[in-house]
Amino acid sequence: MENEIYIARQEDDLSEVLGSHCTQYIQMAFICSCLAIFLGGIIFILIYRINQFIYTFFFSEHLKGMFAVKNVFYIRWKGYFQDWVVMMLSGQTAVGRVLVILVFLFSIGSLNIYIMNCYSVKQFCLAFEDQTVAIDLIFNSFFLFYFGLRFLAASDKLSFWLEVNSMVDFFTITPVCVSFYLQRNWLGLRFLRALRLLELPKILQFLHMTTSGTSIKLSKLIAQFISAWLTAAGFVHWMENSGDPWVQQQNYHNLTYFECLYLIMATMSTVGYGDIVVRTALGRAFILIFIIAALLLFANAMTELVDILRNTKRYRGFYEGVKGRKYIVVCGDVNLLSVTAFLRDFLSQDTEEVTTEIVFLGEEAPCVELETIFRCYTAYTTFFEGSVMIYEDLQRIKMDQAEACLILADTCSPQPFIEDTSNIMRVLSIKNHCPGTRVIVQIIQSSNKVYLPKLPNWDWRRGDSIICFAELKLGLIAQSCVVPGLTKLLTSLFIREDSQKVSSLLKHQLEIEGQDYKVMTQYLSNDFANMSFQDVCRLCFVKLNLMLVAIEIRSGMHANSILINPSEAIKIHHDTLGFFIAKSPEEARRAHYYCIRCHSDLSNPENIGKCRCRRKRMRNAYSYQASRNLVLHQNYMENIKESKWTTDRGPGKSRSLGILPLSNIPDPSKPQKPVKEGSDSMLDATGMFHWCDSVPFKKALLKRKKVISQSDHIVACVFGEATSALIGLRNFVMPLRASNFTFRQLKPIVFIGNAEFLEREWEFLQNFPKLYVLEGTALSCADLKLANIKKCCMCAILSAHARGPGDQALVDTKSVLATLNIRSLQFKLNVTTAAKGGPTTDLTNQSVRVFYTKIPVITELKIASNAQFFQQRHNDESHEEHSRAEQLPKGTVFSDSFLDSVLCTTYHNNHVLALFQTLVTGGTSPELEEYLAEETVLTGSASDVVHVGPRDRCKLALYPVTNNPVALEDMVQRLRRPRSLLLPRGAKKKRRKLVVTVPQRQDGKQERRQRTRLEEKFHFGDLYSKALDMFGILCFGVHRLKDEPNPYLNRRVIARPINHFRVRSTDLIFCLVPYNSPANDLTAVVMSLTPVKQKLIRGSPIMM
Repeated sequence: MENEIYIARQEDDLSEVLGSHCTQYIQMAFICSCLAIFLGGIIFILIYRINQFIYTFFFSEHLKGMFAVKNVFYIRWKGYFQDWVVMMLSGQTAVGRVLVILVFLFSIGSLNIYIMNCYSVKQFCLAFEDQTVAIDLIFNSFFLFYFGLRFLAASDKLSFWLEVNSMVDFFTITPVCVSFYLQRNWLGLRFLRALRLLELPKILQFLHMTTSGTSIKLSKLIAQFISAWLTAAGFVHWMENSGDPWVQQQNYHNLTYFECLYLIMATMSTVGYGDIVVRTALGRAFILIFIIAALLLFANAMTELVDILRNTKRYRGFYEGVKGRKYIVVCGDVNLLSVTAFLRDFLSQDTEEVTTEIVFLGEEAPCVELETIFRCYTAYTTFFEGSVMIYEDLQRIKMDQAEACLILADTCSPQPFIEDTSNIMRVLSIKNHCPGTRVIVQIIQSSNKVYLPKLPNWDWRRGDSIICFAELKLGLIAQSCVVPGLTKLLTSLFIREDSQKVSSLLKHQLEIEGQDYKVMTQYLSNDFANMSFQDVCRLCFVKLNLMLVAIEIRSGMHANSILINPSEAIKIHHDTLGFFIAKSPEEARRAHYYCIRCHSDLSNPENIGKCRCRRKRMRNAYSYQASRNLVLHQNYMENIKESKWTTDRGPGKSRSLGILPLSNIPDPSKPQKPVKEGSDSMLDATGMFHWCDSVPFKKALLKRKKVISQSDHIVACVFGEATSALIGLRNFVMPLRASNFTFRQLKPIVFIGNAEFLEREWEFLQNFPKLYVLEGTALSCADLKLANIKKCCMCAILSAHARGPGDQALVDTKSVLATLNIRSLQFKLNVTTAAKGGPTTDLTNQSVRVFYTKIPVITELKIASNAQFFQQRHNDESHEEHSRAEQLPKGTVFSDSFLDSVLCTTYHNNHVLALFQTLVTGGTSPELEEYLAEETVLTGSASDVVHVGPRDRCKLALYPVTNNPVALEDMVQRLRRPRSLLLPRGAKKKRRKLVVTVPQRQDGKQERRQRTRLEEKFHFGDLYSKALDMFGILCFGVHRLKDEPNPYLNRRVIARPINHFRVRSTDLIFCLVPYNSPANDLTAVVMSLTPVKQKLIRGSPIMM
């Protein structure tokens, strides 16, 4: 019995020795064979490259030619075969997809065989009789075939040999082949098949199973985690079960694969229960390395995984609106800058509590800074990730129930055409799926504007609006060249801001009151029907304390037309929409409630309210029906005219702004009275612009030899390279060449800039008169002097530079430097020149005051915050004042932020945008927009007769109160002085020699009458009514000199002065002047004012 026990112990010791030999020697054989294949391949590739290098540089040309002829067929065959293999491996064919799927499935199968074999292993070397060997051999044979295809398809063999997938094949395929020779199956490095899971995201993309960016990122993170866990667990399992090779007594530690996997996951999660530990030195060394790598992987990947899961759940959900609460959708260019600017403008214009929720739809997940903005405004903002081009996303945000959809544009985009077409396609998608949703879209280039009215379901009556940056921005800058201070005036009238903030910033009380007046719309009372526009204006100003500036006729021959200060021939119709300058909608509502029978005796406008007169309702019903019958008859008579005087445009697509429709243009078959002007005066075919024969660019290019002889001209400094996107200078020139100016009133325009860029723009400018080009730059004082900038009336700085990848403040670098360069040029004024700005002679001591003037300049900025470079902040200026100065567009700085504010104004009242467009462009029509979009140049009229119809529209002007403010103030001071204090006769004669404009002594009665007239303090109400009566001029603002000291004669803008506002002789008045007005100033108006008119304006009743 003892012998049997002894023999059993010997057998166990022998098996242990054999297992030890398996661990030490057989494992070395497997590892060395894998390394031999790997290193041998690298050496072979390097030898091949060395041979190619020797062949290229050391063989003769004759031998190269011989080998080249023999290798032509081989190279051609290799190219075809390699292309076919690459196509197959890329998964673009059916065979390739099947091959990619089989490789992944076989890799998973081989990994499962490894896990099954090492589940309860005691020795790392298995018996060769294991049934899984044959299956594993089939898998590895396929892997070897796939490896050969990849090797043939690889263009760089060395890089392919060092890839992770190649390393996996070396250390998994080779042991299978060696196992047949040694008759022992080694688990070894077969766990490396887990690294094949890294190819899972690529395979899913080949199969189009993951298409969104979120799903692709998520699949990559999951594959990285799983492959890292399985591979690390395999390393621990191999090292712990094999032991340390340098230890004589085997210290292997029997652990199953799942125990190793549990250990790895506990270690990676930094839990470390301690129930399972590693004992070998190799295992502990690997754990140290793995902990560092796991921390890095876990820190990076886990943060991204949480963000993906959170964003997927938060930003891909469905919008749940609050019942009874309106909401709008904002899409397009949704980023940090655009969202911040939009929220600032939208919330500042909402005077009451915010009751409209804003839903932002962005095509990408928001950044951290943008998320912070949304959290700050979480009460009324919501963000969703998606696109309006996808119908499912439109359903998620319930676009069909939205109050409006606002589409933002990237104004600094380097490719404006692509930006515009993207927004047009967004509008098309919205109108196709949600036809009833109102759309307000921003467009950069005016040439792309014509496509939007042609889209299905587009209807401006519903509120669909287009904000064209090039048209409005360049048009406003052009009008500011003729009317300085217009930018600030329109900002005050069209942009609604918090009055408390404005009152804390502005120093003059009258400017604060002017900021309270805004442009509003209201339907006129039917009692105004059949009255002229001037009569209604006068009545609204005197009785209702309202200023009416324009009307929109809703019916009749002039339907769908907005007319600003039209002529007396235009009568008010029923359902006429009026544009008022008022403080509140309640004030504008007086024009709708006004009743002659009930309100004609009221002296207080605040008492005018809704009339309950029953007779009025009956009279309105009868008059409305009679007027409608007359309109139907007129429409019938118009429809039977010739087709060339009718339009086929459907209702609601577009409307005429500032001009009458084509049906109201006089028939050329009838004799017309031509307009007599200079011999050079010609109009284009539309009658809207001054026209001339095409001028070649070389002829318009001025020579750089001497200073040009132009004076009172406009200098336009344009920054743009030869390859820059066009900014559309035609939009800048057209308002300055409108036909409502006479030919003599046209100011010459000199463009300074890159000749190649301006030559590209010249294709659209060659038919406008008085245009010149000077090659140079506004950064050079020499070029500015060549343009005679000293005598220019205005200098405009325009830029075509787009936003780059760097600092956004640098996009306006050249514009800022050019502005500072021009402002540094100053000139001393003489007495005659300074007389235009104010009195320069003191009659008592006859001393002369010295004034300086800077060249007037208006600068276009891409980034509104860059206005800070023009502000000189003093120590006593608060930070709020300084930051606000950057945001408000001044009279000398114009930024796109103004047009961003117009977007919010348009949402609240879309008619206001039409009025603003009319003021800026001078008037337009659907036919004109189509014509400008289809034709690059204007064509001249075939007839020599110039029709008054298209020209009969008002224009913006800045008129002085008198043509000689020095003489007027001198006269007032002289007539106020008592006769006993008058100077001696000799002194009078001496004064007449000094100021020749003072009239001579008159008789006593006439002198007393004139003294009474000039001593009377006339107010803005007097000026408004008298200018309207005498010339049909509509005054709506004052440009006043700032208080002393004011050495540069700077002015401030007062929007809609109050009725008792005292007018000074040095004031300039913003006016809407009819085309045929003979007045160039308001001297005749001032001289005709009487105390009777003062009494009338103070509130005496007027009977209609």
